[in-house]
Order: sequence, then structure tokens, then C-alpha cells
Amino acid sequence: MDTAMIEARDLKRTYKAKGKSIEAVRGVDLSVRAGEIVGFLGPNGAGKTTTLKMLCTLLEPTGGTAVVAGHDLRGDPVGVRRAIGYVSQAGSTAPEARAGEEIVSHAKLYGIDPKTAEARARKLLADLDLADVWDRNCGSLSGGQRRRLDIVMGLIHEPKLVFLDEPSTGLDPQSRANLWTHIRKLRDEMGTTVFITTHYMDEADSLSDRILIIDQGKIVAEGTPAELKKRVSGDTITLTLRRAEDAVEAAGVAGMLPGADVPVADGHIVRFHVPDGGSALPVLLAEFTKAGIEAIGVEVNRPTLDDVFLTLTGRSLRE
Repeated sequence: MDTAMIEARDLKRTYKAKGKSIEAVRGVDLSVRAGEIVGFLGPNGAGKTTTLKMLCTLLEPTGGTAVVAGHDLRGDPVGVRRAIGYVSQAGSTAPEARAGEEIVSHAKLYGIDPKTAEARARKLLADLDLADVWDRNCGSLSGGQRRRLDIVMGLIHEPKLVFLDEPSTGLDPQSRANLWTHIRKLRDEMGTTVFITTHYMDEADSLSDRILIIDQGKIVAEGTPAELKKRVSGDTITLTLRRAEDAVEAAGVAGMLPGADVPVADGHIVRFHVPDGGSALPVLLAEFTKAGIEAIGVEVNRPTLDDVFLTLTGRSLRE
């Protein structure tokens, strides 16, 4: 379990645009141990996709070092490609192709003979509840089935490390929950190390043994979901106001509560933290009555990964 599957130090990527240098990734250090499911989170433009592409050899680093699945990222990129699985957000199956043929064709790219490829493919399909799709066209499969088929293709050469890029984007809640079960199975039953990027906080919370958060090109936090939540003290109060103008005024009032952090107003919503939501709420509502502010919705919650992310980056994940 202590074997490092990914070990990156001071990984950088600089782009040249209109005569200027843009630092997309500014010295990333990260480690992923064998047998982990690691969630990689970051707001748009934070460097998440660039880092992922570098680790998968789709983009050459301009600085730093990394060893991925036992191979030097810059010195042996072909070795990295042979050792990892990669499932892109866009998917990799042709709608008109038959599922079984797609997998076998993909396996041939890794030098796997057709007989071995079919045996592996049928087992993987069965493991991911897709045993009956071999002769079906990929385009006839549901969204959840196609995502699992993409994962089969990413695992056909038996990699010990697989990268999943936004695996459940576009799926309905039931399909997402089903996919999570199969992703856990990759680790629990197949011993696969999983590096997953996601825009869904509940997905990261549910699946990840550890979470890495990147912002402005650098890792700003890492830890288990529980460890990260401990970094946000107190309770979160979320207010829904009737008008955006009321939200701005409500944020000003809320910020005067003892122990409150700086409230964040977003449209009709105001969110902030206090040491004890139960005792703070009656005081806040009394102040609203004095100021003539009407809150049409009030929630008090314990810290979530959304709160951690907002606290660390000042932005929501989808911003």
C-alpha cells in the first residue's frame, strides 16, 4: 500500500501567448500510493486539466519531475503510456461500432492478441455488469453503460493505475451512484489505483481515500475528506433572500455576528460560517427584523467539502 504510483515534484507548465508567459501549473508536488482512490479537484483555470494531461503524457511539462507507475514521465513517456489506463471525459467509443469489437481493437494497440483480449474483455464486462453488451452497438447503450464501457477499454491492458477524467459527467443520479459502486470495485477487487477528476463534491466525498485541491497552479490542500472538513470550523449558515439587493444588505448584517467569517453573497444567496449556528440564528433573525430584511430560506449545516473548497479558493468548484 505504501508503494508510490505517482510521485511528482515541482511539476510546471508554462504557455506562450502573444509574447507573454502564462504559468498554468506553478510547481505541483503530489504523491499517490498504490491502492488509493485519489480525487483531484480545482476550479476552472486552476491547472487541474493541465496537471492531469502532463501525468498522462498528453502534455509535456516545462519543469519539474514525475514518476508515474514506475516510469519517468519525461525520460520514458512510452513506458508511462503502457503502464496506465486513461478514460477521457469525452469517451472513446464510436456509436456505430460493436462494443466487443471496440474493446478488442483497443487491446491490439497494446500488442494484446485477439484471443487474450476477448477473454479479458468478457471478464471486465461481467465485472462491470455489462456482460450482455458484446454484440450491441455502442450508440445503443445508456450513458452509464457507455461510461463503464470506456472504463473497460481503459483497463483492457491491465494497468495498475487508471486516470478517470470527469467519469460521471452527464449521468443521471442513479447511473452516477451505480458507477461509483464500480469505481470502488476497481480498487477493492482489482487492486487498481484510481486518480479521478470530478466537478461533483459528493462524488469526491463518497469515493476518495484522499483529496488533492489545486488552485492557481499549486496544490493548496490535501487530506482525507474528514481531515479537510476539520479545516472549516463551526457551522455554515445559508440564507436565501427575496432580492439580490437584500442579499448584499443581509451579508453586511451577518458579518457583524460574533465569530462570523466574511459572508459571501451570490445572487439571492448568502453563505457564511459561525462557531455555533444554533445560537447565532435567533440573533441574526432578530437583526433582520430590525433592518426590514426578509429571509425566505434559512439552512444551518455542518461543514461540507463545498465549504472547504470555498474557504480555500474563494470560489465554488464550477465557477
